[in-house]
Amino acid sequence: MTKTLLIILMRTRRQSAVRVQKVLTDFGCMIKTRLGIHDGVLDRCSDVGLVLLEIVGPKQEKRKLDRKLKAIAGVKTKLVDISL
Repeated sequence: MTKTLLIILMRTRRQSAVRVQKVLTDFGCMIKTRLGIHDGVLDRCSDVGLVLLEIVGPKQEKRKLDRKLKAIAGVKTKLVDISL
């Protein structure tokens, strides 16, 4: 069994979050699990965000999602296949 994870790091979360969310919505049917993490709350909210996705579907669609996210300024991604 192989699982595919997509790790998304946003260095400018406040500027890139809306564009990232749009891409994730466009590929929403591929997202099985989503976890979003950022440091701080209220007036101490961090501008760095981390999103972990478990994604399913054809490999070419996974790569397309990865490319679309990488095209957003301030966003880095890592596509990882892990076998059990």
